[in-house]
Amino acid sequence: MKVVAYNIKPEEKEILVLANKKVHDLTLISNGLDGTTVHYAVGKKAVIVSEKDFLDKSILFELKKLGVLYLITRSIGVQHIDATEAESLNIKIANTPYENQTIEGVAKQTIRNLNFWENGKCIGRACCCSKDCSERLDNVKHYNRKR
Repeated sequence: MKVVAYNIKPEEKEILVLANKKVHDLTLISNGLDGTTVHYAVGKKAVIVSEKDFLDKSILFELKKLGVLYLITRSIGVQHIDATEAESLNIKIANTPYENQTIEGVAKQTIRNLNFWENGKCIGRACCCSKDCSERLDNVKHYNRKR
C-alpha cells in the first residue's frame, strides 16, 4: 500500500521503516499535514498523522479528492480528526490504542493497521468507525495472543 506519514520526528523514521519490513511504500514527511502539505498524499491510499495534525472538513475533503481511503493517527485519541466528516467521506480511521505507547510500540501498531487493511480485514480495537462488528473483538483476541 502507498502511504504518506506526516509529522515524523527523526527518532521515529528508522523505527517505522524497520516495523514496516519493506511491506508498504512509505513516504515520511517531517512537516505536519495542512493545506500546504496535503499534496504529498497524491497517489497514496493511506495517511499517517500525529495528534498535532488537525484534520478538519476541508483537509479530509482534499485527502478524499486525492484518493486517500485510510487514516491512522499515531495516538490513542482522535479528537484532532473530524471523525463524522471522515465517515461521511468513507475514509476509515484507526488509532494506536494498545498499551505499548513507546515509539516502537506505536510504529508496530501503525504497520499492523496497514497490514490488516491491505488484507481487507477489520483492524480490531484500533478501528475508530461507528460500526459495532464482531470482527473487531476477534482481531483483538488474535493480536493479543501473538504479542
